[in-house]
Amino acid sequence: MLTLEVLLVFCLILLSGFILMVLTSFSEEDHANAVAIAAEITSTLTPSPSWTLVPTQTPAFTSTSALPAVALTKVVGPSASPTASKTPVPVPTRYISPTSGGNASIDGIMGHSQSLPLSCEASAAVDWAAFFGVQIDELDFQRRLPLSDNPEKGFVGDVEGSWGQIPPSPYGVHTAPVALLLRSFGLPAKAISPMSWGALQGEINAGHPVIVWVVGHVVRGAPVPYISSDGHRTTVARYEHTVTVIGYTEQTVKILDGQRVYSRSLEYFLDSWGVLGNMAIVWRP
Repeated sequence: MLTLEVLLVFCLILLSGFILMVLTSFSEEDHANAVAIAAEITSTLTPSPSWTLVPTQTPAFTSTSALPAVALTKVVGPSASPTASKTPVPVPTRYISPTSGGNASIDGIMGHSQSLPLSCEASAAVDWAAFFGVQIDELDFQRRLPLSDNPEKGFVGDVEGSWGQIPPSPYGVHTAPVALLLRSFGLPAKAISPMSWGALQGEINAGHPVIVWVVGHVVRGAPVPYISSDGHRTTVARYEHTVTVIGYTEQTVKILDGQRVYSRSLEYFLDSWGVLGNMAIVWRP
């Protein structure tokens, strides 16, 4: 019996003979056709040309140096009104020196009509400040004044009340709170009480307007004793009012009262000024 190995060898010999017979039976043309068919098949199996990757262009950014500058505006103040500069300018020299006849007058100070029935102190203060180069809004100044039933400490009553009353009814405010608030705006304001007529003349001679407390539009009046709720005793007056002295002659005093400028006799001025104890605010660096 044939072994398995002999059978395998015999099969291999038969297979080799068959392959040799097939190959030798192909003509040269058949061989060329087979090669062409193989090439065609090969071409269909060849991958498409790969894409060339071109790096994308880096986005261009505009330099910040080429951007327009942005102006920053700072808003100040509780009511968005312009805040005054806290650096006072040098004292203006727009005044006429005293002549041998004892006259002096300050030029260049402008007044305005007060905005509220009892805001004369704020009105005079902002006109005085403007003369020294510091612009303050009258209503802003009025709002910043402290409130009290003692006029030495704050504004008494409603600023829209009726003129001519005495505390604790709507009245106004005396020198100290006004001077303190002016200093907060950088102005060297000093409250003086009492002030002499000679000292007031000296301020005018130096070109410094002086804020003073009088009765009405510089008329005679009467002092009224008053005790506030904190026990402080002071003097008040009906029709208390605040004006600015801007000049004098031997017999008259030149007054800026709101937007009006007028003169009063020296006698009338001293009487009116004296009712509340010759109170004043002066420029005192």
